[in-house]
Amino acid sequence: MTNESRRFTDRVVVVTGAGSGLGAASARRLAVEGAHVVLVDIDEAAAEAVAADIPGPTLVVGADIAEEAAVEEYLRRAVERFGRIDHHHLNAGIFGSFIPLPDLPLSEFERVMAVNVHGQFLGMRGAFRQFSAQSSAGSIVLTASIASLTGAADLLPYHVSKHAVTGLVHAGGVYGGPLGIRVNAVAPGIVPTELFAEASSMRGGKDDMAHRASTTPLRRAGTPEEVAAVVSFLLSNDAAYVTGQLVSVDGGATVVNTVRPSGGAGAWDPRPVDDALYHGSGNWGDEL
Repeated sequence: MTNESRRFTDRVVVVTGAGSGLGAASARRLAVEGAHVVLVDIDEAAAEAVAADIPGPTLVVGADIAEEAAVEEYLRRAVERFGRIDHHHLNAGIFGSFIPLPDLPLSEFERVMAVNVHGQFLGMRGAFRQFSAQSSAGSIVLTASIASLTGAADLLPYHVSKHAVTGLVHAGGVYGGPLGIRVNAVAPGIVPTELFAEASSMRGGKDDMAHRASTTPLRRAGTPEEVAAVVSFLLSNDAAYVTGQLVSVDGGATVVNTVRPSGGAGAWDPRPVDDALYHGSGNWGDEL
């Protein structure tokens, strides 16, 4: 990206989950492109640290995006500071746990839904309300996931929540189209960030991400900056005719036909995986 690329000069962008990972990379990218950035995170100190390291005007708001009043407050403060909001990157989310389906407590399922679904809904609803209040069009990008498009035997709440994000994007895109409001999502694949730090020692968590990503067509993991570049595109007028879409940023992972030889068919033994998952050994094996 060149210094001449300033698609967001004097535009106001809200980024949730901006204190780390994908949100921090998005905030940096948008600021470099000229945006006034509102950094929202439950960890206000982390968002302050990101804000201190990016150019241009910023506002930091500590908020739990799963709380209706907190979403209304960050929107109020953003408008109070900058007068309007032009774009929203609704990125904040949580990972959940690896608890197997039969043992999964309702409380754990609800915890993930509260952040990853309720929080995204509240943010999108708030964005639509603000665009209406200021009589303007605008754009919204949610953070979906490779888990929005596929399934797995683990991380059930996370997968369900990210499928729900797909519904928000599709419905939001249809509703917003006649109003000039575009709603899209990025669907990252394996991109190591702090989101997965809690599961750093688990197979399928953070420590084996590079190994798992080596099976994608691009044969590597992605970076937060590569996801931020797509977020920037989707929020910008360069994507003026794009709405209701999930754009995969996954190294090609979701297009692989796993029952073909080129997709790794038969290249691994599923027995250690099945033994760990269904017989409780807890050892996912080196094959993953």
